[in-house]
Amino acid sequence: MDILFSFLLFLHFIGLAGIIGGFLTQTLGSSAPKAPKVILHSSLLQLVSGLGLVAILEMDGGVEVDHMKIVAKTVVMVGVLVAAIMNTRNPGPRVAAVAGALAVLNIGIAVFV
Repeated sequence: MDILFSFLLFLHFIGLAGIIGGFLTQTLGSSAPKAPKVILHSSLLQLVSGLGLVAILEMDGGVEVDHMKIVAKTVVMVGVLVAAIMNTRNPGPRVAAVAGALAVLNIGIAVFV
């Protein structure tokens, strides 16, 4: 289980890096046409790997999971996903900024709550 947990955590961090990287690429004026798709796929990766991490923690009997924190992070992640879908349909730095800001908010919830 530890190997699977570590692998999912690794994927979760890769998803976060993709969201932040795509956000920075798109908002700093780069003409990279794939930035909206990077944000979309990275947000999907983060959502799925995060749910997998929670499932593994729930299966482990000795770990207490803070369900309110998980709900808050999931709601924010769904917001990132909606912004990523909107950014894919109509690319623009403002929508990418919303996705990036929500991803940073999600980091804050993970660290400080």
